[in-house]
Amino acid sequence: KSGFGPRGRGLRDTVNDVSKLSSEIVVNRDFRMEEKVLPPGSLEGRIRETMHDAFWDHLKERLSATPPDFNCALELLKEIKEILLSLLLPRQNRLRNEIEEALDMDLLKQEAEHGSLNVPHLSKYILNMMILLCAPVRDEAVQKLENISDPVLLLRGIFQVLGLMKMDMVNYTIQSVQPQLQEHSIQHERAKFQDLLNKQPGFLDHTTRWLTRAATELSAPLPSGPDAADATSLACSSPSEAANSPEPLSPTMVLSQGFLNLLLWDPEDDEFPETLLMDRARLQELEAQLRQLTILASVLLVSGSFSGSVLFGSPQFVDKLKRVTKALLVVEFKSRPEEEAMLTVSEQVAQEIHQSLKNMGLAALSSDNTASLIGQLQNVARKENCVRSVIDQRIHLFLKCCLVLGVQRSLLDLPGGLTLIEAELAELGQKFVSLTYHNQQVFGPYYTEILKSLLPPAQVLETEVASL
Repeated sequence: KSGFGPRGRGLRDTVNDVSKLSSEIVVNRDFRMEEKVLPPGSLEGRIRETMHDAFWDHLKERLSATPPDFNCALELLKEIKEILLSLLLPRQNRLRNEIEEALDMDLLKQEAEHGSLNVPHLSKYILNMMILLCAPVRDEAVQKLENISDPVLLLRGIFQVLGLMKMDMVNYTIQSVQPQLQEHSIQHERAKFQDLLNKQPGFLDHTTRWLTRAATELSAPLPSGPDAADATSLACSSPSEAANSPEPLSPTMVLSQGFLNLLLWDPEDDEFPETLLMDRARLQELEAQLRQLTILASVLLVSGSFSGSVLFGSPQFVDKLKRVTKALLVVEFKSRPEEEAMLTVSEQVAQEIHQSLKNMGLAALSSDNTASLIGQLQNVARKENCVRSVIDQRIHLFLKCCLVLGVQRSLLDLPGGLTLIEAELAELGQKFVSLTYHNQQVFGPYYTEILKSLLPPAQVLETEVASL
């Protein structure tokens, strides 16, 4: 109604959720809907499993009764029919008619009333239809169902696989309409922004200062020291290399530096670029993900120096240590300051290394080494920590390469210390590239006008700002 009160808040929440979802589909070219996976042993997971078991036990009891009670089975068959119909494309009229005929609910209800409903026969028909409709990735799951003889277990398996097939169809639909959504979003966002700019002529002031600062940084002299040497180790040009290059700065270089600066933005700085205000929450999420990856890679690097080549050469150990550390970072960093959280992380990591050395029959860490390990891991919480600083710089340079060369090419030559988090870096890089790409599609014309005042005219004309 007016939007106030519990019902109003619920409506607003729903609208916001839909808005966020549609925005994510537009920005993320690799967006996929996924079924919610509950953590093993979680309360919600146990409750859900208990309720499911109770339902299927009840169905088994009803079908085993004398005479059988088919009411529950009919409801399931009705839902299965609706799911199968939802998986059809508009042109598949023959299959639609076939399903309507085979699963005619009025007819099935009459059979149930006469005690002649053949559930195994109907399940077999449903399986054959699933084989026709499922994506190749689901073939194996459907084939496994053919080996189940128990009618209740078979129906339960059918529902599980149909749930996956529904998700496949949702993602297929999203993929089909995504180009149209993106094009509409680009035009809509640009038009809305232009309306604001017409009313507030200074609405690009912060954006201009943001790009000016990026250009100034790129023009700064090359710093000396080991960090500068490390900056040149990547396949793409670093900011320092760009400054020493005889070629003038390009719009691509300035925008890349500007986007990277957003991941280091001071939360107290209110002069956030106007063209990125809608993406600020996403950028903050990426910054948090980057910070956790920096700490994760730092922890693994320090741990490797204490574990020894034999233990750290074990993929199983490294994978377990990585999983344990990631889980701890997610839980601890949500509720505690970094330095406090790292105390828990360092103690747990030290315990994992100690236990693994013991299990492999290797010499355990001495008390002095254990204390040194814990101390070095705790120091990772400090931003000025040398290991963390190097890892942080390398991840930022990797992201710069992603903007210039693309994610896949940037993954081909990862610098030391990052190979253990390659999968996580690929995910972070793809999110960052997708966000910046869409932003440039919308605001490219404005960036071009601003860069004309910052760069030589010939260079601006030579390089399009439509995308990186």
